[in-house]
Amino acid sequence: MPDDSNSANVKLPKHSKGVRPQFFDDPTSDKLLAMVMALAGEVSVIRDRNDTLERLIDAKGLIDKSEIESYRPSKEVISERDAWRQEYLSHILRIVDLDADKMGRNDVSSEWQEVMDKV
Repeated sequence: MPDDSNSANVKLPKHSKGVRPQFFDDPTSDKLLAMVMALAGEVSVIRDRNDTLERLIDAKGLIDKSEIESYRPSKEVISERDAWRQEYLSHILRIVDLDADKMGRNDVSSEWQEVMDKV
């Protein structure tokens, strides 16, 4: 096993050295890919933590995992979750709204609104 006694003295650079890899012809697509992969990493961590909580709850006999699977939220819970989700998506997609405003497209089409409502 490696000796970690000197690990506190290691200074890591604030930024990566070298050129960022490019996978697509359009650099914007590469940026979008980087954002999606960062979000995928965050979702993975959240999923692992949720799994840990479920296993601990089950192991302590507080709630059986089958209860979690069969849980059906009330209308109030659904409403609260929907409101949170709408705020969350608005925050994430604010750059799209800002770009639309800059291009003079702040009067969103019904097709655009329908897509946003589904998201």
